[in-house]
Amino acid sequence: MRRMLVVLNAKAGRVTDFGAEPLRRQVDSSLTRADLDVQVAVAAGAELAALIRRAPLDGYDTVVVGAGDGTLSLAAATYANSDTVLGVLPFGTMNLLAHDIGIPRDLAGALAALAQAAPMKVDLGLVNGRPFHGVSGVGFFSQMALAREQERERHGRVLGWLIALGKAAFRAGRMSLEVELAGARQPIEAYAALVTVNAFDAPGLHRSRLDGGLLEVLVAEDRGAFARLKAGADVLVGAWRDNPGIHLFSTPRVTIHARRHRAWVATDGEVTRESLPLRYAIAPRALNLLVPRGSPHWQAAQATDIT
Repeated sequence: MRRMLVVLNAKAGRVTDFGAEPLRRQVDSSLTRADLDVQVAVAAGAELAALIRRAPLDGYDTVVVGAGDGTLSLAAATYANSDTVLGVLPFGTMNLLAHDIGIPRDLAGALAALAQAAPMKVDLGLVNGRPFHGVSGVGFFSQMALAREQERERHGRVLGWLIALGKAAFRAGRMSLEVELAGARQPIEAYAALVTVNAFDAPGLHRSRLDGGLLEVLVAEDRGAFARLKAGADVLVGAWRDNPGIHLFSTPRVTIHARRHRAWVATDGEVTRESLPLRYAIAPRALNLLVPRGSPHWQAAQATDIT
């Protein structure tokens, strides 16, 4: 019999709203089947991370994480290049991965989508050797992530996002970057660089492929404060392809150089201090991800397998 561990972040708003025990019972009853033994745990912090890391050793072949993109990034890194299957419940702020694969935000819809999901091999990115599942950025994007966490607690999700956008636009200083592709360096005076695992090229901040085998690199030129706001807003709503101040590159590997030794880098919503240069690479089909069978990603993967 297959075994699934569902790990829910005790600090997530949905857990506090529902109550840990009623939520645990609802998740258990929605996902348990005759051929699937489901255990649900509610934890936070180090205990949450330990449950994720220990799950394969405890005999679970599938782990569903109800948390934000940062915790999902930890899980993706833990299960990269293994047989363990990762599932997603959108309990965070952005829920970028859950949104991308078509997991609804409401609990009943999310559980129904997971119940009929199936494993699909998807790409991961690597930043300085560390796996991530979605996006990694420096400059404006790291400042945005830092400011968003501060302002969300003070002003709520929507107003906090707008305030953070303004703060990030003015805090992000000019960077003399060099984008290295296939051994050639291109200098750009920029205020931001963003690397995504495959291109967010479909409407509504979706990727047309999760297994395309390429990174997309966006580098925003420094053209003044107003241009920063415009470019930052374009990126955050997925409208950057028509912005002339943003350079786009598609590549399996890129190195970003700068005239500094360290920088704040926002990767899947978590901000860390990283050594430069930043070395990015694609890890093709490195993660087994539960994807709803009705998702365009699942259908595209099936069509590719048939052909």
